[in-house]
Amino acid sequence: MPTTADTRVPVSPHVLDNPAWASLNGPHAVFAEHADGPAARYLPDVAPFYALADPADPRSWAALHSLVGAGGAVSLAGVPAPPEGWETVASIAGVQLVDTALRAEHDPEAVRLGARDVPEMLDLVGLTKPGPFLPRTVELGTYLGIRRQGRLVAMAGERLRPPGWTEISAVCTHPEHRGEGLATRLVRAVAAGIRDRGEVPFLHTAAHNTGAVRLYESIGFTVRRRPFFLGLRAPGGPGNTIAKFS
Repeated sequence: MPTTADTRVPVSPHVLDNPAWASLNGPHAVFAEHADGPAARYLPDVAPFYALADPADPRSWAALHSLVGAGGAVSLAGVPAPPEGWETVASIAGVQLVDTALRAEHDPEAVRLGARDVPEMLDLVGLTKPGPFLPRTVELGTYLGIRRQGRLVAMAGERLRPPGWTEISAVCTHPEHRGEGLATRLVRAVAAGIRDRGEVPFLHTAAHNTGAVRLYESIGFTVRRRPFFLGLRAPGGPGNTIAKFS
């Protein structure tokens, strides 16, 4: 008796499975540098991220190698183990969370940050280490801050923008003002602007930052997936070694 045919329908990848690629080939195309096809990166003074059209396709890795050059360093998220010859120099377990029940609301104390605020923003990021923030990162979207006596003490803003979604990033508070709820207020305020555009907020954090994960879950985010953030070095460099980063 013949067996029943397998009628399962393949599930299409979700845009958030590869958000950097979707951003660079969508709303952030103006910030993109492309190689010969299925690999791209942000302009180096905007963001340090690279992306592959299909991490399972050797052609994407070949295009990435062409883009970065022999021995070049890359940062990728959510990819499987790299092909032979690529050196993994850092691997950080991450968490991707999406807005499912967040109370988004504008904050009258939050001010829009721009190019003239970048030196202060870089100082705050350097002090609090929320993740990569470069001189032109502020151009990726809306960044909001709270000042006390003229000093920037907390900020949050928009980074990746895959179609229909916007990532909340650079959430940080000066140590002297932690415990005042400023980060939560700014997340809600940034999310309100995202919602006003008809998009959905999402964010990433390191899995070991359990306090942040609990906070985000408590205000209405839900863990969607657990990608790894990889630091890699391309084949062909001298000794194929690179200093590890934390």
